[in-house]
This record gives sequence, C-alpha cells and structure tokens, in this order.
Amino acid sequence: QVQLVESGGGLVQAGGSLRLSCAASGRTFSNYVMGWFRQAPGKEREFVAAITWSGGRTYYADSVKGRFTVSRDNAKSTLYLEMNSLKPEDTAVYYCAADRRAIISIQSHSYDYWGQGTQVTVSS
Repeated sequence: QVQLVESGGGLVQAGGSLRLSCAASGRTFSNYVMGWFRQAPGKEREFVAAITWSGGRTYYADSVKGRFTVSRDNAKSTLYLEMNSLKPEDTAVYYCAADRRAIISIQSHSYDYWGQGTQVTVSS
C-alpha cells in the first residue's frame, strides 16, 4: 500500500507563490504516475498536473500551464507542486495521488491512492 501526506498549503495573495509537498511512504514502484488534483467547494475534482516517477515526464492542465511546476525527489520519495502567479480561482483543496499504471491520466478514477488534501486559499 502507498500512503500520501500533503503539506504546504496556506493563505497567499494573488500573484504570490506557494510550494506543496506530498510525502509518499509504503510500497512504491518506479513506473508509478504521481498527480496533483484540486477541488473547490461545489465543484468536481480537477486535474492539475502529473509526473512519471521514473522518467520525470510531466503534463499540466491548461489552466495552470506556465504557472505551476510539478517535480519529484526520488531519494526523498516526495512529490512537489510549485505554484507561481497564483489567482483567486486557484483556491481549492489540493490532493496528491498515485497511479500504478505507467502512463499519465487526467482522470481521477485512474489513481489508486490519495492523500488527505491541503487547503490553498488565494486572496484578491
């Protein structure tokens, strides 16, 4: 089993930056895909970004492309999401997730393991 714990959320003004972390523990595999999703109140969970653990290939939602950067530290088993130029519409609970399959999916049901989420609030 894989356990994921997010951290780094908080309150930031529009235009600011925030870095989220996701610490992974338990059994992991080099071909896992690691993703970030977010969910605002009253809205469906939305794909944000993903990375292949072994090769570091990334994919971003159009809404965050150019502003967010997903990365990982293999030695620390930690996933990161660097968020820059934050907008009020980025306000949501952010979740990290792990997919046992080898290719990136933007569908939440493709991911097998989820963290508890961390709140990001962007004020205007």
